[in-house]
Amino acid sequence: MTRIGWAAIGAVSVLTVAVAGCSSSDSGSSADSALAAGSALAAQIDQQQLIGHLEQLEAIAADNDGNRASGTSGYDASVDYVVRMLTDAGFDVQTPEFEFDQFIWGNQTLSADGTDIPVEALQFSPATPDGGLLAPLVVGAPDALGCTAEEWGDADLTGAVALVTRGTCEFSQKARVAAERGAVALLIANNDDGIVDGTLGGKDNSPIPVGGISRESGNELRAQVPGSVDLTLDTQTTTSQSRNVIAQTSTGSTDNVVVVGAHLDGVPEGAGINDNGSGVAAVLETARRLGGDPDVTNAVRFAFWGAEELGLFGSEKYVESLSEDELLQIALYLNYDMVGSPNAGYLTYDGDDSDRVGAPAGPEGSAAVERISEIGLLEAGVSPNGTDFDGRSDYAPFVSAGIPAGGVFSGADDRKTDVQAELWGGEANEPFDPNYHTAQDTLENIDRDALLRHSRAAAFSVGAFAHSVEGPNGVPVGDARVEARATQ
Repeated sequence: MTRIGWAAIGAVSVLTVAVAGCSSSDSGSSADSALAAGSALAAQIDQQQLIGHLEQLEAIAADNDGNRASGTSGYDASVDYVVRMLTDAGFDVQTPEFEFDQFIWGNQTLSADGTDIPVEALQFSPATPDGGLLAPLVVGAPDALGCTAEEWGDADLTGAVALVTRGTCEFSQKARVAAERGAVALLIANNDDGIVDGTLGGKDNSPIPVGGISRESGNELRAQVPGSVDLTLDTQTTTSQSRNVIAQTSTGSTDNVVVVGAHLDGVPEGAGINDNGSGVAAVLETARRLGGDPDVTNAVRFAFWGAEELGLFGSEKYVESLSEDELLQIALYLNYDMVGSPNAGYLTYDGDDSDRVGAPAGPEGSAAVERISEIGLLEAGVSPNGTDFDGRSDYAPFVSAGIPAGGVFSGADDRKTDVQAELWGGEANEPFDPNYHTAQDTLENIDRDALLRHSRAAAFSVGAFAHSVEGPNGVPVGDARVEARATQ
């Protein structure tokens, strides 16, 4: 059964399918009651309350240089607002600090024999000297990867810019090998379409500047050897601090914690009301309606992440801070990042890879998270499509840790297809959010119906999993969880 065909079938039929196959009345009853718990919480989500949160976040931005970016007074005020709302709802709230390296790209140029060549510094690349550097270009054998010193043979890299091809080993290893042979910079040509876009993994991982170029540019440069290149990579890495906001119910089992997250920071360009005030509103209002000491089976932990826009730092640092036992206590992760896009999609993260595109399936249990998210959108009155785990939001570190994940998403800068426009309305071949990362990402440009539907779907998932993480719509528990994560 494809997702596109579900609109005509209706939520009731899907609910029946979701609990089908239960051989005992107890398991069927448990599944039914979990879905009922989800419906009950979703019904409490009110559009005006959601809009009220967005009005507060927009006012915070207006009072703080027009944005809520991490490291600014606007972000600190956003933290204060969320803490106040959660405290009033009965939560014990923590705001743990974390430190991270922020990388800033400046001027990036590359030329050879008077021809400009597109180049992009890899994240955490050191900068070239002031004014750039003019140096001979040295290449290895055709398609040389530069992963070992032996690959360079007798080539003299002293004072040169080395050129290698992407593949086999980490970018930082290629850089260290080239530096050990005397190179002053490294260019990495792609082995596929487009310019190499990646990271060196940390500020101390490369002793020399590293730039990425396209496969075509790499071929052009090889044809010009012997020759020289003029390279400028103006970069800066600074160490910064930010805060997450964490609040957990005082009730429910801590052996099966349901973690629910949204990033709280925006970009410097604007107020960030869809990205990601909308996700914050959905999660915050769900937390308020659930309360700090609800009658639930499983504890629910609400998280508002800092520095997502700078590189998923808040969620990554949080996952890194947890012990193996603490990670095993997390049953699943629900992510809400942009749920009010003006040309809205209704998308659930493709936990089982049924779409057969992009990244593979999520960790074991993600298919169940996807099903519950789908049911939540269907109950909200709309039929969903899938969206890939592309690593662009805070589910990524949880998925990397083997934790089942999912959630709903209204779309960012990707374009709505003809089929999706026919299913949901809106403009085909236009971005889901044409205001993505701009000053126009304001409350005026929020699709309020999409905001409400996605927020109710979020609450549905929270309510259902707070009641039960087992059964036909469940995730691995106990020894099964240990085994599943050991094989990730």
